[in-house]
Amino acid sequence: MSAMRRAMEAQPDELRRLLADAAPAEAAAARLAGRRLLLIGIGSSWHAAQHGAWLLREAGVEADAAHAADLAPYDRSIDRQDGVIVLSHTANTGYSMHMLTRAREAGAAVVHISAVGNGGDLETVSPEESYAYTVSHTGAMARLAQIATALGAQLGDLSAVPARVAAVLEQPAPLIDPPRRLVELIGAGPNAWTAQEGALKIREASYLAAEGLSSEQFFHGPSVALDAQDTLVVLDGGGPAADRTEAIASAVEATGARVVRFRERDLGEALSVFALTVVVQRIALELAEARGVSPDRFRYEEDARREAAFAAVGF
Repeated sequence: MSAMRRAMEAQPDELRRLLADAAPAEAAAARLAGRRLLLIGIGSSWHAAQHGAWLLREAGVEADAAHAADLAPYDRSIDRQDGVIVLSHTANTGYSMHMLTRAREAGAAVVHISAVGNGGDLETVSPEESYAYTVSHTGAMARLAQIATALGAQLGDLSAVPARVAAVLEQPAPLIDPPRRLVELIGAGPNAWTAQEGALKIREASYLAAEGLSSEQFFHGPSVALDAQDTLVVLDGGGPAADRTEAIASAVEATGARVVRFRERDLGEALSVFALTVVVQRIALELAEARGVSPDRFRYEEDARREAAFAAVGF
């Protein structure tokens, strides 16, 4: 069993543990209260930052997400009156750590969300063995949802999230078959970022071509490229753009592309991101298993030159 599968299947229990322990997130929320908030990350942590900004705006907070590489090398300053949430599971992500230091030096209210034992202000889960992060990602999202709730967001029943995640994990496999060419993922509202997370996870775990876009961005141009070689994954969390997303999916289906729909309405749109994130994690893992490749190590086991080349760039 891959490390990715073990971590993915641990998510219901880990989410129950985190959601039963709201005090650390409530303390973080108290430090951030009354401030404009900036959430910073890279990779999956950037997608978590985007989800967090959506959740925080439900509390009436002025919240935005930014990619650390759009800030750190450009000497973007931090206002000491702001609050900054930096997401880094390993605490080794270079640009994110630069921004963490910059925010602290500016005197802003800072919360670092990381794995247990990695020096964060708000911890999630033990460090993951697989490089395709799953439980740490949903754990970070859970902490962000707790912060938003403490600041007044009415997100719905957070305690129902672990059961919905477990239900996704129990669905029959495979969720999709490997396409001949491309997996395209779309979603609306916060699930545009779930679609982007799905594309990242598919590429790093199964080495297949994948793209994730908001439903509307996909329709205006990129949709033209899809045909019978491709699979379109539709992430439906409800919300005001759900009907439009379905209309787009049906139009693409009429052109011959395979369309697979995943619907999560029980939690409400804001919390649907948890269950739908686990849907895309499962797709990534099952595609890796179908292709007989390891989802855990960025293909390093295939070619030592890859690991050396990536290490030279630095993370």
